[in-house]
Amino acid sequence: MDSLTLFGLVAVSLMLFFYCLEHRDRVYILGFAGACMLGSAYGFLQGAWPFGLVEGIWALVALRRWWTFPQSKPSQKRKRSKK
Repeated sequence: MDSLTLFGLVAVSLMLFFYCLEHRDRVYILGFAGACMLGSAYGFLQGAWPFGLVEGIWALVALRRWWTFPQSKPSQKRKRSKK
């Protein structure tokens, strides 16, 4: 496995990881956006520009979701952890 393939594997694995956790906190949405950017870079580096373009669009969609996702209040988190 060459380094470019390993980079792509890590990028796509991070996308899956952060996607599964998005509902928990907005930081995971931001992580997903970053992983999509890595996936986009991988697509362009390997010469698959349609993949790189679509992943770049997904990164923008995720950034918008992160921006509009309601922030939870710290006091709510504390109450949940005490129960």
